[in-house]
Amino acid sequence: MPDKPTTAAGYGPEFLERAHRTCLHVATVIGDMTDDVVLVGGLVPSLIVAQGSLPSGAERHVGTMDVDVGLALGLLDEGRYQELSERLRRAGFGPDANESGRTTRQRWVWRSSRGVSVDFLIPPSTPSDRGGTIRDLEEDFAALIAPGLPLAFRDRTKVALDGETLLGERAVREMWVCGPAAYLVLKALAFRSRGENKDAYDLFYVLRNHGDGPRTVAKAFRPLLDDSTARDALGILEADSTTPDSVGAMRVAAFLARQGDATFLADVAGFAREFVRLCGRGR
Repeated sequence: MPDKPTTAAGYGPEFLERAHRTCLHVATVIGDMTDDVVLVGGLVPSLIVAQGSLPSGAERHVGTMDVDVGLALGLLDEGRYQELSERLRRAGFGPDANESGRTTRQRWVWRSSRGVSVDFLIPPSTPSDRGGTIRDLEEDFAALIAPGLPLAFRDRTKVALDGETLLGERAVREMWVCGPAAYLVLKALAFRSRGENKDAYDLFYVLRNHGDGPRTVAKAFRPLLDDSTARDALGILEADSTTPDSVGAMRVAAFLARQGDATFLADVAGFAREFVRLCGRGR
């Protein structure tokens, strides 16, 4: 897969459309295994934020170039990941390759397409598991270890996907999608790990536009604070996004080509600061 764009200009509606079609196609394939997977990543904002009734001044989410699928540990414990991978293979999915031609077992594509990929994630299962490392499941099937992913199985909502599959078939399927609180945890951890502009933008987008904004998201977030990963994520947001010159706020502005827009930077920081305050941190 090519590198992800660093600005919104690198994304287009065709990417989001193909991501939705890829997601729906996967949903038709996994069928009765739906309860063991949850959607996370860049597709989530367009599914949990009503794109047709956005707050005043808000714009539609820019989309994504991949579909991130979180796998429940139960699939690993019971060996059922083999059934999952076999269903995907029969449907035409298989491992992608990176720019140097090496197989990426944790990232699959449909019919060797260079378009939208399906990335697999799995929670840590041992104390030695490190986030970002690969857990091999089969010779050509793997998943990235993602701390915080268990929270996506606590804070999740079923969303009806209605549209066309990659084959142009009309279908409606329900899939679990991580909720706003778990999404902030995963994206905050991702931002601290790799510092991408898109991660900062996704964080801000959900925090600003989901429900009534920080108040709604904080209400969903507070019950997760019994988990150390959620507390770590809150600390990251407080450190990286609550002042106009913070790295998080600045990278949101860079993604949207609004560097130097003092009012916008203050708004980005203000949403994060209000969220942190409502979660019992900061002033």
